[in-house]
Amino acid sequence: MSSGRKKKELSTPEYRVFYPIKVAKSQIDGQGAYAQQRIPARKKIGDLGGVIITIREARRITAQTKRVAMVEFDNGEALNASVNSNELRYINHSCDPNTYMRLTHRRVEFYALRPIKVNEELTCNYGETHHDGKLPCQCGAKNCKGFI
Repeated sequence: MSSGRKKKELSTPEYRVFYPIKVAKSQIDGQGAYAQQRIPARKKIGDLGGVIITIREARRITAQTKRVAMVEFDNGEALNASVNSNELRYINHSCDPNTYMRLTHRRVEFYALRPIKVNEELTCNYGETHHDGKLPCQCGAKNCKGFI
């Protein structure tokens, strides 16, 4: 017997990167995203790629995976940037970041906080994470909080 409820269709919005970014070894953690040209302050760098999933599925994945790129939205959905992603997935956390993340309309957008130099690693303060403040921070910033 059918409940009559339709399953919500989860579609992934198109995403774009507006500046050339290179992925290379990071001094912070694993791989990092590096600007390949100067990025002016307050300019949109691009949209994080990935697939839209439910928050329930996102939390199941993060509980089972050591390294994951997941952003939760307030609408019961999340962007899984570990799948079908782009180079912005490699923006590492820093307590003294040069970018900020904006969540809007099922998108994760990155903007430059200040002018970013060629070959400078892009960083973002992740804020609250699924690590609940227990993952040691490796950013090396003078104002490092110690944990993510």
